[in-house]
Amino acid sequence: MSTTVEHAHGAYDEHAHHDADKQTILGFWLYLMTDCILFATAFAGYAVLYRNIATGPAGHEIFELPYVAVETAALLLSSITYGFALIAGNKGNKSAVLGWLAVTFLFGAAFIVMEVNEFHHLIEEGYGPQTSAFLSAFFGLVGLHGLHVTAGLVWMAIMMLEVFRSGLGSRTMVRLNCLSLFWHFLDIVWICVFTVVYLKGVM
Repeated sequence: MSTTVEHAHGAYDEHAHHDADKQTILGFWLYLMTDCILFATAFAGYAVLYRNIATGPAGHEIFELPYVAVETAALLLSSITYGFALIAGNKGNKSAVLGWLAVTFLFGAAFIVMEVNEFHHLIEEGYGPQTSAFLSAFFGLVGLHGLHVTAGLVWMAIMMLEVFRSGLGSRTMVRLNCLSLFWHFLDIVWICVFTVVYLKGVM
């Protein structure tokens, strides 16, 4: 009798955890939808203001496309390496997960360092966000994406610590999958930024 009760209790706990995992993923999708609205607003602002250069430079005068292409490659490669981390996680390979997450973190950090360097160079040249409406919109949109990538790197560091300490339990895998959604979302947004801001800006 007690064995039957324990089995039923275990099945109930497993079902409850499964429901909680589904709710977590659903909640995260809802968050991503709100983030889509946030970025759509930033893109709309840029679309309205990018021609308003006042006495400042236009995009083709300040954008260095080869530099941004390397920056873009770093972020896109980070999505591939994160995918390898998830594959390793599904196989229960803890050390491989940590290794691929570390590689992903380095690619993401390289992206942020390059972006900060670009901002620093523009401001040193006298092309800060206060120079024109175009530059305000540029710094706002690109900086917003950079803040999200930075938050993703913090989250990734926390997940690496969790995997190292606790292994690859079901809850940890759900969190890794949510971070995967966030990271790939940021890649898609950056492709839009690269196309709308940089490619269009140098034409």
